[in-house]
Amino acid sequence: CMVKIYTKGGDNGDTSLIGGKRVSKSSVRINAYGNVDELSASIGIVASFIDDNEIRKLLEQIQEKLFIIGSDLADPLYPDNTNNIPRVTDIMVKELENIIDKYEQEVGVIQYFILPGGSKEASFLHLARCIARRAERNCVELSTKEKINHEIIPYINRLSDLLFMLARVVNKRLNIDDIAWHN
Repeated sequence: CMVKIYTKGGDNGDTSLIGGKRVSKSSVRINAYGNVDELSASIGIVASFIDDNEIRKLLEQIQEKLFIIGSDLADPLYPDNTNNIPRVTDIMVKELENIIDKYEQEVGVIQYFILPGGSKEASFLHLARCIARRAERNCVELSTKEKINHEIIPYINRLSDLLFMLARVVNKRLNIDDIAWHN
């Protein structure tokens, strides 16, 4: 039996969380994991434009982690885990820090502000970074209203730093200069 993509369950402006609780599609929780989903989609766009296999593979791994974040945010019962949801961990945050440190050795510490751009690949990475910052703000807002996994915000924060670093790495590997901000 084929399952249809549409259920009509959200036609009145509400949707189900993990566990079945119905909430408004405009809720802070839906906004938070919706922006995480948008971040993942933007990273998918970046990955489709990047020829560098190492970075493309890393971006695909990050998308896997963002799916964990989305499901973690969609479970309103945190810290209870009766739904057996994968959770964001401090190990995931540390992994991002190690990756950032590795790439910073390649491009060096930045001495000036840069404008988003350079190559098209770097430009898409900067856009994903901005979406990550929005998702982070949404998660912070949600955390002031409801209990969420306290590792989600640091993960997204580090991810935005990594996306910035990857933009610099991509430009360097393509022999394109970052665009310095001149005031």
